[in-house]
Amino acid sequence: MTGKPSPGRAGRRLSLLVSLPLALITTVAVPSASALADTATNTTASTTVDADARTGAQAVVAAMQPSWNLGNTLDAFPTETSWGSPLTTKATFDAVKAAGYRSVRIPVTWSNAQDTTAPYTIDPKYMARVKQVVDWAIEDGLYVDLNVHHDSWQWIKNITTDDHDAVLARFDSTWQQIAAAFKDEPRKLLFESVNEPQFSDNATDAQKTQAMDELNTSFHTIVRKSGGGNATRVLLLPDQNTSPTDLQKMTELYTTITRLKDPNLGATMHYYSFWPFSVNNSGFTTYNETAQQDLVTAFTQMHDVFVAKGIPVYLGEYGTLSYPDFTKPDQIERGEAFKYFEQLGYEARINGITTALWDAGSFLNRNTLQWRDPELVALIRASWHTRSGTASTDQVFLPKSAPVAAHTVTLNLNGLSFRGLWQGDTRLRPGVDYAVSGDQLTLTPSLLTRLGGDRALGENATFQARFSRGVPWTFHVITNDLPVQSDVTGTTDSLTIPTQFKGDVLATMESRYADGSNAGPYSWTPYQEFNTHFTPDYPNGAIKLTSDYLKTLTDGATVTLKFDFWSGASVTYHVTRSGDKVTGTVS
Repeated sequence: MTGKPSPGRAGRRLSLLVSLPLALITTVAVPSASALADTATNTTASTTVDADARTGAQAVVAAMQPSWNLGNTLDAFPTETSWGSPLTTKATFDAVKAAGYRSVRIPVTWSNAQDTTAPYTIDPKYMARVKQVVDWAIEDGLYVDLNVHHDSWQWIKNITTDDHDAVLARFDSTWQQIAAAFKDEPRKLLFESVNEPQFSDNATDAQKTQAMDELNTSFHTIVRKSGGGNATRVLLLPDQNTSPTDLQKMTELYTTITRLKDPNLGATMHYYSFWPFSVNNSGFTTYNETAQQDLVTAFTQMHDVFVAKGIPVYLGEYGTLSYPDFTKPDQIERGEAFKYFEQLGYEARINGITTALWDAGSFLNRNTLQWRDPELVALIRASWHTRSGTASTDQVFLPKSAPVAAHTVTLNLNGLSFRGLWQGDTRLRPGVDYAVSGDQLTLTPSLLTRLGGDRALGENATFQARFSRGVPWTFHVITNDLPVQSDVTGTTDSLTIPTQFKGDVLATMESRYADGSNAGPYSWTPYQEFNTHFTPDYPNGAIKLTSDYLKTLTDGATVTLKFDFWSGASVTYHVTRSGDKVTGTVS
């Protein structure tokens, strides 16, 4: 990731293969053992190998699956704890290993403790701390990928400017010092040249291509010449921005790797989904066909350019830019995010790609060393070796103002067979509680009436669909009514709209001027970005409009907002900016 991250989006502003220990089943709360018993078969890489000098990059990278990132930690600046993570201990890696992970990526920002003038010395105390963290992971039997992280945009990007020689000298010195400090480490340690490389804005494409090749080549030469275990250590090389969606840049990296003629080289890429879906922007509230195709294309291209030609790919970071984030309301609806993570694991597996989950504290609580969402953890774990069934939605809304009616959803079988519905340990009755025709699941009024109970607004009950493999899919039964809003005044710093959500859940916000043109920071869409331009505050009954949105509005022009909810309901509202003052009125 580049830039200071929040726990969910990990600081980006742009745009899974093996059997695993049963320890995860006992270390996190997951669905019943019977529901998961069939997810431990059909593995694809039970041939884990020792990373000795005889094993090339392909075997080593395969043995690293699955992988996990120690994000927002040694890559944070100016110190390890500056971005909210506690000091890393060996117990951190104990928890990661117990969860089934076989490797960890440890991002490091070296500028935290490095002289900015020649010979660019790294503080020995900082180097010792990095080595301590690396050694703890290796002591646990984990593979480790160690890199140069935020230095990429802090100073390395200037290699395409008149500072070229000084930047290259500092880059070389950085890797000379790292290589010397770690040359006696076992081959379970890998080096990655630079995280998400980027270059000065005024550089030409040709200059950027040359700079990327120069950095990777210099890194390779320095490490190989440093002796010890570095002579055969597996090295990971990125392309520009580490993006698998740019075929040209991946092809350029392939050219560099093949020219170096080294069997211990691999490619590293990152993937955070189709950007509008990843941040809930431009109306992409669902994991739709466009977002799905973006994923398929990215993984197919990584396979075709590298894997099919004998070069392993380590997906050093994956996730979404906004989910999960334990500090904010869900920017992506939970079920939609689950569908993305499930398919990503499948595409990685069939394309032979090792995946490293980006975690800046939103998956593993670094303070308690407990996984924040065991259900999501179980789904990701299952995706390493099998598919799971999903559905068109995980929400079943029961409008309070209308009689309870039958409700039909589409099952995404993903090549599996449907086994039935359960509420807890109780199996629901086919033909009475539900009916299935092909992939259409219809829930009967009698079932929904029972699950709705006293019809209090909000979530009333949950039940699960189970399939022949993988983890169950959880449905949430929710009683809702039309949300109600009130007039309010505020400033361009913030406008807090009183909102009675009435059990409903906000999906997105549209924003238009009276002539129909788009209002807000984005000219190409009326849909605003969740948690960036607006955010729901469910506990306090409000929707907040941010200064990033309000300050872009035309003075004196009334804007019509349309709040779209997951039940299908919509509510319109008007805001008018007058200088620094903003007035909000109901329709």
